Amino acid sequence: MKMDPHTKKKLAEAFAGVIPNRMERNRWRGLLRYGPWRLMRLLWRQRQLHPNAPASQHYLSVCAIVKNEGQYFVEWLEWHLGQGVERFYIYDNESDDDTVAILTPYIDLGIVEYTFWPGRRQQIPAYDDCIERHRLDTRWLMFLDLDEFVVPERGTFAEYLHTMERHPSVELNWLIYGSNGQREKRPGKVMDRFTRHAEADYQLNRHVKSVVDPRRVACMTGCHEAARLPGTGPSVNSRGEAIVENFKYRPPVHDNVRVNHYAVKSYEEFLTKRERGRARKLDQRGLDYFDRYDQNSAISVNHLPADDPQTSL
Repeated sequence: MKMDPHTKKKLAEAFAGVIPNRMERNRWRGLLRYGPWRLMRLLWRQRQLHPNAPASQHYLSVCAIVKNEGQYFVEWLEWHLGQGVERFYIYDNESDDDTVAILTPYIDLGIVEYTFWPGRRQQIPAYDDCIERHRLDTRWLMFLDLDEFVVPERGTFAEYLHTMERHPSVELNWLIYGSNGQREKRPGKVMDRFTRHAEADYQLNRHVKSVVDPRRVACMTGCHEAARLPGTGPSVNSRGEAIVENFKYRPPVHDNVRVNHYAVKSYEEFLTKRERGRARKLDQRGLDYFDRYDQNSAISVNHLPADDPQTSL
C-alpha cells in the first residue's frame, strides 16, 4: 500500500533525528523520505548515464507553485527570461483568477509547462514531482516563488551558473524588501514600486533558495534546501564556498547573486496574500508577518532616491 507523503515525512524525520549535525540531518531526512529503494534505483540510473549522458534540453529552468498570482506573472516571467531561464514549470494550486489566460501565450511558445496541482500543503510534493519529471530535461533547476527575483551583480544568472557547474546545489540568500511605506496597491512593476530593503545582515535574509543539478539531488528537504545524492559533494553559497551549517546559523551572503524577496509589497497586497493561504502550512499568516518582513532601512543600489516613493503608513 502506498504511504501518505506526510506520513513518510514524519517517519523520515524520526529516523534522521538521531543525526547531530542539522544540515546532514535535513539532507538524510529528504533521502529517507525519498525512499531507500527509490534512492538505490536512482543511483544505479545515474551511474548508467555517466560519462556519456545526453545533453539536457534546457540549461536553466524554474519551478514554482502558485495560487491566484496572475497579476504578477508577466513581470516575473520576463525578468527571469532576461536572466537566461529557458523553461518554467508552473504548478497551479487551484487558482481562480486569470492565471491561465495570462500564461497561455507563454504556454503556446513552449516557455511555460503548466500543471494543475490541487490540494493543501502541496509545495514540497510539487517540487519533488518537478525534480522527478525533469531530471534529464534541464542542467539547472531553481525553485522560486512569484515574489522572488534572482538578481546577479553582473551579467545574467545563467552566465553565473556556468561558473558553478562542478557543484550539485547552490544556495542563494534572500534580500528582504519592504512596503516602502505604501498602504494601498499602486500601478507599476513590483521591482520599481519597492526599492527599500533590510540591512544585509537582517536575520530573515539568512533564508535561502536553491538552484540544483536535478541529476545530483533526490528531492527537496523543504522549500529551501535539496537532498543531495551521496558522493556528489557539498552545496555551496553564492561565492562557491562549501556550506557546512544550516542556513539558519550562518550569516547571509549576497556576493555575486541574491534573491530579492518582495514578501509583503503594500499592506493591501499583504492582506490579499494572507487570505490566499500558504503553500506549505494549513494556518494563515499572522499580522505580525507584515511587521517582520516590512524592512525599509536600506535603499537598493539599483535605484536613485528620486525613484524611492516612500510614504508614511
